[in-house]
Amino acid sequence: MNLALAHSRARVGVHAPAVRVEAHLGGGLPNFTLVGLPATAVRESRERVRSAICNAQFEFPQRRITVNLAPADLPKEGGRYDLAIALGLLAASGQLPVAALGEVEVLGELALTGELKPVDGVLPAALAAAREGRALVVPAANAAEAALAAGGRAFAARTLLEVCSHLRGESVLPAATADIEAAATRYPDLADVRGQAAGRRALEVAAAGAHALLFIGPPGCGKTLLASRLPGLLPEPSEAEALETAALHSVSGQGLDLARWRQRPFRSPHHLASAVALVGGGGNPRPGEISLAHHGVLFLDELAEWSRHALDTLRQPLESGRVVISRAARQSEFPARFQLVAAMNPCPCGWAGDPSGRCNCSAEAVARYRGKLSGPLLDRIDLQLAVPRLPPSELRPDAPRGESTATVRARVLVARERQLARAGVPNAQLDQAGTERDCALAPDDRQLLERAIEQLQLSARALHRIQRVARTLADLEGVEAIATRHVAEAIGYRLLDRGAAG
Repeated sequence: MNLALAHSRARVGVHAPAVRVEAHLGGGLPNFTLVGLPATAVRESRERVRSAICNAQFEFPQRRITVNLAPADLPKEGGRYDLAIALGLLAASGQLPVAALGEVEVLGELALTGELKPVDGVLPAALAAAREGRALVVPAANAAEAALAAGGRAFAARTLLEVCSHLRGESVLPAATADIEAAATRYPDLADVRGQAAGRRALEVAAAGAHALLFIGPPGCGKTLLASRLPGLLPEPSEAEALETAALHSVSGQGLDLARWRQRPFRSPHHLASAVALVGGGGNPRPGEISLAHHGVLFLDELAEWSRHALDTLRQPLESGRVVISRAARQSEFPARFQLVAAMNPCPCGWAGDPSGRCNCSAEAVARYRGKLSGPLLDRIDLQLAVPRLPPSELRPDAPRGESTATVRARVLVARERQLARAGVPNAQLDQAGTERDCALAPDDRQLLERAIEQLQLSARALHRIQRVARTLADLEGVEAIATRHVAEAIGYRLLDRGAAG
């Protein structure tokens, strides 16, 4: 037999398309040709494979070798194909049974000694292999990640020799397993936040309806403290949601923390991060912060210090819940259904509107500072709240404590259950038809909302978002009909909109 076929998986965005590794041994002078659009790291696999085969006490074929990575138009990157190439060569040279390669898919980079080194993007590959009904062989360091794919069969190997012994029936590789029982999740307690009743209320509303939230206030007033409490108020993610988020972290190059894979992510990038860092990119695109916050929270502190270009890249993902990164050869799509929480100062010095009168910024400086936020972006932030500086008396250790995270979360869960039973999604994700169906207003309340839209000069998008916030407020009260008090409170969360946009 001079021809053998091994199966592997590429990494394209969050997907893992199949790659057929075809190895052929022909006549002529010894040569090793690798085709199929390989990147530099893939072309270098020739030397890794040669050394690994020899150090595993196999014979490297002294023939004219051609290895094709199909499909030919799919770019191949990294060392993930090393194991498949080595097994294909051994099968083509008669040192392994060819039929055994048809039953498994393999991933792994080879060290010169024949040891298997971990690769990224194993979880999407394991999920894809499970759908195809094939077993997957991965490096031992990736075994726990591969084990997350329910219904799949994954095996862990430390060396090329172990894989070959498994395929020849001489031994059986251990099944990939992981202790995926996550430890009890511990979030900062909302009871630690003193005062700030309005901020706590807005946080509860945001958690209940998955609404975007912006805190505006002076330094040290508790904006970041409030934002950090949001993940603890959210419902636990379903297994499907957790797997989606874990797959994104798997392909990100940053690794997957298995101890936290069932927790909602909380991402807080620095304000100097670029637009590419936020939305993702690169030659072979990887997910950015908004995708790594999928089914979780994205916290942007010092919002007015971010570049306007970076912030405006959030506009489309906030609406659609996904981001598409286009390159000359292909497109990559990443899910990005995140909940935005942001914080900013009211002016460059941070003290505009403070009763102390310490702000010395001119009106032009304040307008210029707030004008860094575009109107279309603010349109997509449902809740905008001024957070005042607390008097020292409210910060004393013996000052009254507010409700705990557990107490508020209980109300949030009940409100979320009402929304999911009614529409299948949180209120913030309702489309226009769902808004008209589930967020209907009485005629007087509709007139109140229309007058507010005219006076605040808000868009039609803001009108629908105010209705959804009012629906969330009604859900928190456990009532079916949206009342005037709900509409008025929802409008109140938009009073900063025009001022912040300049």
